[in-house]
Order: sequence, then C-alpha cells, then structure tokens
Amino acid sequence: MTMNFFRGVMGGQPAGPQPTGAETIHKLCDRVASSTLLEDRRDAVRALKSLSKKYRLEVGTQAMDHLIHILQTDRSDSEILGYALDTLYNIICNDEEEEQDMAAAPPIPVSGKHKNVPVSDENAQKHEEDLGVLFTDKFLGDSESVTLLLTLLEEFDFHVRWPGVKLLTALLKNQCNQVQGVILVSPMGVSRLMDLLADSREVIRNDGLLLLQQLTKGNAAIQKIVAFENAFERLLDIITEEGSSDGGIVVEDCLLLLVNLLKNNSSNQNFFKEGSYIQRMKPWFEVGDDNSGWSAQKVTNLHLMLQLVRVMVSPVNSPGATSSCQKSMYQCGLLQQLCTILMATGVPADILTETINTVSEVIRGSQINQDYFASVNAPSNPPRPAIVVLLMSMVNERQPFVLRCAVLYCFQCFLYKNQKGQGEIVATLLPSTIDANSISAGQLLCGGLFSADSLSNWCAAVALAHALQDNLTQKEQLLRVQLATSLGKPPVSLLQQCTNILSQGSKVQTRVGLLMLLCTWISNCPIAVTHFLHNQENVPFLTGQISENLGEDERLVQGLCALLLGICIYYNDNSLENYTKEKLKQLIEKRIGKENFVEKLGFVTKHELYSRAAQKPQPIFPSPEQMLFDHEFTKLVKELEGVITKAVHKTSEEEKKEEEVKKTLEQHDSIVIQYKDLIRDQDTQIQELREQVSTLTLNSEQMQNQVTQQQSQIQQHKDQYNILKLKLGKDSQGLSSSQGEGAHVNGLHSEELGQLREEVEELRRQHTLQHTQLSDKDSLINTLRCGAAAAAQTAEGGAGGSDNTELLGEVESLRSRVQAQCAEISQLQTERLELIRRAEAVSSAPASSSESSADTVKVSELESRLAAQTTETERLKEECRGLREGHAGLEQQLASAQSTVAIEQTEKTKLQQEVQESKKEQDDLLMLLADQDQKILNLKQRLRDLGETIDEDEDDLDARDQFGEDDDDDDEEEDEENND
Repeated sequence: MTMNFFRGVMGGQPAGPQPTGAETIHKLCDRVASSTLLEDRRDAVRALKSLSKKYRLEVGTQAMDHLIHILQTDRSDSEILGYALDTLYNIICNDEEEEQDMAAAPPIPVSGKHKNVPVSDENAQKHEEDLGVLFTDKFLGDSESVTLLLTLLEEFDFHVRWPGVKLLTALLKNQCNQVQGVILVSPMGVSRLMDLLADSREVIRNDGLLLLQQLTKGNAAIQKIVAFENAFERLLDIITEEGSSDGGIVVEDCLLLLVNLLKNNSSNQNFFKEGSYIQRMKPWFEVGDDNSGWSAQKVTNLHLMLQLVRVMVSPVNSPGATSSCQKSMYQCGLLQQLCTILMATGVPADILTETINTVSEVIRGSQINQDYFASVNAPSNPPRPAIVVLLMSMVNERQPFVLRCAVLYCFQCFLYKNQKGQGEIVATLLPSTIDANSISAGQLLCGGLFSADSLSNWCAAVALAHALQDNLTQKEQLLRVQLATSLGKPPVSLLQQCTNILSQGSKVQTRVGLLMLLCTWISNCPIAVTHFLHNQENVPFLTGQISENLGEDERLVQGLCALLLGICIYYNDNSLENYTKEKLKQLIEKRIGKENFVEKLGFVTKHELYSRAAQKPQPIFPSPEQMLFDHEFTKLVKELEGVITKAVHKTSEEEKKEEEVKKTLEQHDSIVIQYKDLIRDQDTQIQELREQVSTLTLNSEQMQNQVTQQQSQIQQHKDQYNILKLKLGKDSQGLSSSQGEGAHVNGLHSEELGQLREEVEELRRQHTLQHTQLSDKDSLINTLRCGAAAAAQTAEGGAGGSDNTELLGEVESLRSRVQAQCAEISQLQTERLELIRRAEAVSSAPASSSESSADTVKVSELESRLAAQTTETERLKEECRGLREGHAGLEQQLASAQSTVAIEQTEKTKLQQEVQESKKEQDDLLMLLADQDQKILNLKQRLRDLGETIDEDEDDLDARDQFGEDDDDDDEEEDEENND
C-alpha cells in the first residue's frame, strides 16, 4: 500500500481523481509525523524535497515544523538530515535561479483565493521574496533553531554540512540582523563557521566564504571576532593558492570578505597593519609587460584589491591610523608597485582609473609619499614626471570623464598639506623657471584654464586653487605670473586674464571654476585683494552680475560673485582710496542692497550640488555638467559666509571702534605674552633655586651624619683612653710596692733597667708631640668658632638659617668634647710623668743595694714583674700609636666639614639675595598686570555699552596671576617662620 502511495506521488497513474499538491503535501507531512520506521520518514522527506521548489508555499506552510523536528530527533541518520536541510533551503532561498524556475512554472494548484491567479514577472519576484522572508521569520521564531543548525555544521558528512551552510547563508540574506544576534550570543558560534575555511572540500570552503560575507555585513562585533579567529591569515593564504589576481571567483569572494572585515573598522585595520599583512599585498600588483589579455575576472579581482588598499588609507579613517598605513605601504614597496601600474601600457581603463584613485589616497597628507610621487617619471623619451603625464590626460577632452576626475583627485591629494609641492607647481609658472623646451605642470594648467573645453577650464581652475590652498606665500608669488595673450600686445597678469574671461560670458561651468579660483586666491591675502581691485572694471562687473535678475542657472554665478566681492571687503587693507571697505559697502547698499546681497550670497550653500561636494574629498559626479563644486572650496564658503555677512552690515563707526579695540587687544596680548614669558623665566629660575636649596639641604644632612660618625669615633677613643688609664694605674701600684724589694735586685739587671729608661724617654717625646698637636687643634677650633659666628650673622633671616644654626651648635658641642678629651689626655700625661719618676727611682735602687743578694726568691719575683711591665709598656706604645693616627684622621674630617659648612653658608646667602630680588620683580610685574587688566575691563565695558559681544578668554591669565599671588603669600609666611 505504501508503494502505491508513493507511486501516485511520484507521477504514476493511480485510479480515480488526482490529488492536489496541497493534499499530497499534507499526506507526506502526516507520514513524517506518524511513521515509526526511519525508512518511511526518510522517503517522505525525500518526496517533500522534490516538491519544495514547485509547491514552495504549501511545503513551507505545512512541513517546516516537521522538518525542524527531524533535525532535532534523527541526528543519527545523515541522509534524512540532508533531505530536511535541502527542503528548508528550497523554501527559504530567494536565489535568482529559483525565481526564474518559479516564474516559468505553471500556476500553483491551490484552493481558495490563491488558485490560478495570474501575476506579472515583477509581482512574482516580489511574491517570492516575501515568501522567503515569511518562512525565515517562521524558522527564526525559535532561536534554538539557529543554534541547532550551528551544531549540525560540526558534522563532517558532506550531505549534512553543505546544505547546512547554504541554509544558514539564505537565512542571513533574508534576516541578517536577527541571525547575527543569535550567532553572536551562541557559544563558539563564529568559531564553528570559521572552521569551514579549513574544510578540504572546495565546495564547502567556497560556500563558507559566501556565508561569512553575509555574516560580517554591518556588524563590527562579529567582524572583530572573525578577524581574531585568524581570518586574515587564512584568506590571504587562499588568495595566494588560487593565483592572486589571476585567480577565479574564489579570490573575488575572499577579497569581498576582507573588505567587509576592514571597512570602517579601525580595530581590524590596526590588527591588519600590526600583523604585517600590508606587506603581503604587494605581490598582488606585480603585473608584467604584456597587459593585452586581461580577463574579466582578473579585472574584477584587481579592482577589489585596489579597493582593499583604499579601505586602509581612506580619508574617513582616523588621521593617525591612515598615516601609519601610508608609511607601511611606502616602506614595503606597495606604493612603488602601484606607481608602476600607473605608468604601464596596456592596462585597462577602469583599472588605471582605480589605480590613480588608490595612489591618490596613499599619498594624501603624507610628506614622504608625496615626495616619492613627485620623483616618479613616466617611461618616455625623454622621461617626463608622472604628474605632468597625468595632467595631460586631465586637460585632454578626449579622455574618459572618470579618468579625468581621478587625475584631478590625484593632483589634489598630492598638494594636500604639501607646501613644498605647492611651491614646485607655482614655480613652473614663474618667469625665471619656465623651460621652453619642456612641458611643465604650470603650462598645462594655464592651457586647460583658457581652453575651449569647459570641463578642462573647471579642472585646471580647481587644480590651481589647490596649489594656493592655505599658502599665503604662493598666493603672492602667483601674482607675478604674466601671460602673452597675442602677438603685439603687452602681457597681462594671470589674475587679470581670469577676470577677462569671466566678463566674456562663457559657460557656467567655466565661470564657476574661475570664481572658485579667484575666491581661494585672494582670501586671507590683502595684497591679492589690492591687485584685484586695482583693475577699475572688476568691481562694476561684480556688482552688475549680482544686481541682475537672472535665471536659475545663473544664480550660482551670482552667489559666487557676491562671495568674491565680500572677500574684497573682509580682507581689504584700505590701501586703495577708491575701494576702501566703507566705499565698497556703500556701493553694495546703493546698487544691490544689503539684504539682496546676503540673499544672493546664500545661493551658494543652498545649491543641491554643494552638499554633495561637501561630503567626500574625491570628486565624484554623475556627468560632466554636474561638476561644479570642489570639496575644499565648500570648507572655504562655510568659513567665510558668516563673517562676510557680518562685515557688510557693520557701519563705519563700528568698524573704527572694532579696529581700535582690536589694536588695543593686540597690544595687550603682546604685553601679556611678554609678561608671561618673563614670569615663565622667573618660575624657571625659582625652580632652579629651589633645586639648589634642596641640594644644599641634602649636603647638610650628609654632613650631620658625618659629625654623628665622628662623635661615635671620639667616644670609642675616649673608652680606649679610660682603659689605658686603668691599666697604667695598676702598673704604678705594682711598681710602688716593689720599690723596697727592688733595692735588693742583682746588678745583672742594670742593662734591662737602662732599656726601660730609654723606652720611658721615648714615651715622653711622644707625649710632647701629642701635646703640640692638641695645641694646633685648639687653634683650629677657635678659628672655626669665629667663622661660624660670622656665618650665623650673615645667614640671619635666610630660608636655610635654622639648618646652619643646628650645624654650628653641633660643631660647638664637638669642640667642647674635644677640649674635654684634651683635659683627660693632660691628666693622663701627669700620671705618666709620675710613672716615669717611679721608674727612675726603680733604676737607681739596684746601684745602692748591689751588695745584698741574699734573698734570691724575692729577686726572681721582681724579675718576673719587670718582664710583665716591659710587655705591657710595649702594648701601650702600640695603642698610643693607633690613637695618634685616629686623631689625625678625625682632625682632617673635622676640617673638611667646617670648610663645607662655610661654602654652603656663602651659597645660601647668595640664593637668599636672588630670591628677594625675584620677589621684588614679581611684585612689580603683578602691579603692571593688574593695571592692564583694569584697562581691559574698561575697554570691554565700553564695547558692551556699544552693543558688541565680547568673548571672555582671560581665565588662563587670571588663574596664572592668582597662582603667582599665592606663591608670594607662601614665601612671605615661610620667611616669617624662619625669622621667628
């Protein structure tokens, strides 16, 4: 029975009436839901797949829930999973192939209002797109469905993974934001999709690229995750494997994905640059000499590669990031390679145009890159600079319009913030540098400026205006340019020739270009304004143009004439008596009317092409006729419109008052600047003095530490003297007790007693020498005491006086201790003299008692005592020698410390005098500043009384003055504390 059923479904000849598609699909859905055998469910899903293209609405409406259930429950069978995924893809996808198939198919046999409704192809396509979005929303009704699909993509089986990739891609096409949100919060969601690029089966890898393209559209968070999943490395490897620019559609898909990841994503751009991936782009642009056989795919690939370079250096990026990428492109040779393509022959026109635009943005604002571009020569004979070759194309009306726009953009980028390049271009027009044997950039620009082609006129005028942009020097230099219009006539200046062409009533595009050049030229250049007004015909021409009631096309010219006349008023230095500011304003009021003048001036910014040109630096125009405004000129208009309107409405009295106030403020500003510089210098000096004081304080602390060390050494010497005194006392007692017994010493000891006498004499001489040294030390201490007293008097009231007083007190204490030590040494000398007398008595005793030698035992004891006394005497001699050396070192240290103290006191005295002088100077300056501030306040009050608005920009100066007063108060408080 089952076989009969499927035979009917698959096109057999069943008996009875044939069921409709909706009925067949309903029965198949029942089989999918109710069959317990996997084979039955698999056959039913296969049948649904075969019907899903023809009966898309019915299958999507009735079977989607069953198919999602199959994905959840039959995970073990890859075949039924593949059928289910294919079926879901067929009902969700809106591919063109599917739409064409559906448009060619017969009407869907459904019941109700949808039955046999004829629709046009356009309506059918819209209907199919609506179905795709409808079924996508139904599939996304449960976010777990997308998570389930991501899980299925981990299956390696081809019949599951490939349809899963296609289904997810279709979902992203229909509901990108919603699917992106689910994938972004899914754990490892993006990582699973990145694994598709590593699949060895090319069809899955290639469809994975398409999936990632859809996934990364407009979602910076996903773009960052994909980039940090090593996407750059993998994509560049695939591009290299596929043959770079000679590769197929896979290279194109990789490049599209790279553009998605990098465009308007500064984080990824920085990661791409830091990863040295810019260097890997250089081999893409290595084209050979034979450029005759470029395939369409190669043109597409190279176009995307150039677009990728432009993404990295786009003017909309941050200046720092753009500059860094420009530097990398020059260092790795990428710019040089692009210039090679620029000068190569046989390159397709669209690739050449895009290469020019790419080189433009690589050099824009980068001095190194601009200098290199200026040095590039075309491979011609003789060699010509690349700039000259490009300008020849720009002023050639036979060249394509887009190519001429690209060359203009390149020239503008070459001159952007490049005063050196501006000077080189203007120099080619000056009489002293013109070379008759070669064509220069200036000659080409003048030729284009005065040619019969209006587009050449406009491009040359804009290019020449960029050579003058924000460069007062070149504006003045260009006034020297003289042109020979015809034989037999005197030459005229370039400025005059531009106004002559304006008055001849040429095309609107030509006049707009010349007016933009003149406005850029004379703005912020009073000398150029004077030259322009010197021609008696210019002002009447401008007033005549502005005052007329012309058509819609002429309104832009009227507005630019009003802008030019307004610049002549605003930047007028009143050097011409007939055309001063006041007379020009009177002329406007009489012949035009102020309100009418301001209204005509407003026509410029209200023009529809003005806002388009103000958006991007690159000149992009649908047609040559719409090429009217330049991006940089729109900035100038925005800057000048308000100030010109204000200048026209001002009266002569207001002008004079404003000039007076302006001069007064300028004088005040100059005075304030001088005072600020002087105060800044004094602050520097004070800081240096403070550092010197800190250094001296540190030296004082070090000296104090040295004195402490010396005190400890003196204490050690004192202890050693006490020990020596005790030992000498014991020895003297022993000698006195043995005098009676010594009378019986044998005469044999007379020689030893003589040696002892000599040693005692030596001790006497040593003590005499030590006494002399102590006397010298006393005189040195007295000298230091006198110097310290004098230093204390000179340092009275100084910042460091307290420190010197403490140091002098410590030196005085040290002196008293040394005197006490001297007294102790004198007492010790007295005791030693007593010991010497006793020793002499001992030496004379043996002579008188030489006759008695009876008591041998007593003599032996006396001998042993005498030997011990001799040993002790030797030890004492060594200790005395060590003490003398210690005293000598101590004296040297003390002398050094005293001399250092004297030097420091002298330096501190000088510093204190300098600080006092600096305080007096600061007080004088503060008084002057206070007077100036009062004058300023009076002037401001007068201006307010006159109705003028005054900007308050003096907070910085007031704050600085307040800071100076606080410092003075602090210094005064510190001086009072020191005096106390």
